[in-house]
Amino acid sequence: MDDSSSPHDSGARPPDRRRPVSVYGVGSEPDARFSLANERTALAWVRTGLALVAGGVALSTLAAFADLSVFIDIVAMLACLSGGALAVSALFSWRRTERALRLDLPLPPPIALPWLIGGVLIVAVALAAYALIDALAR
Repeated sequence: MDDSSSPHDSGARPPDRRRPVSVYGVGSEPDARFSLANERTALAWVRTGLALVAGGVALSTLAAFADLSVFIDIVAMLACLSGGALAVSALFSWRRTERALRLDLPLPPPIALPWLIGGVLIVAVALAAYALIDALAR
């Protein structure tokens, strides 16, 4: 049997079994560097989400040990929920960007970035106000 009869040599491609099909089933294979950069970006967003969850857990633990107000527990809960939402957002952002790369379309803008910046600003102002009110009450 001749090795030249391989399906790869005849131009036929084996079926792509990668998931999700909604991403890998469209367009053509992009440059691997761009695809890997997209994956690294998604993983960085997931790490940021994990840091928010860890910060929320730490804040909640501190509030329990130091007998702090319920306000701190609410901030901790919001940090944990925001971290989970950011991780989910990373998946959708990766999917949108990967599809754009495969279809040779302009890259979509980040959705989570403005929300993350706004959330950090709100939490920073709220905690600063809490610290000021607590200091003045003493």
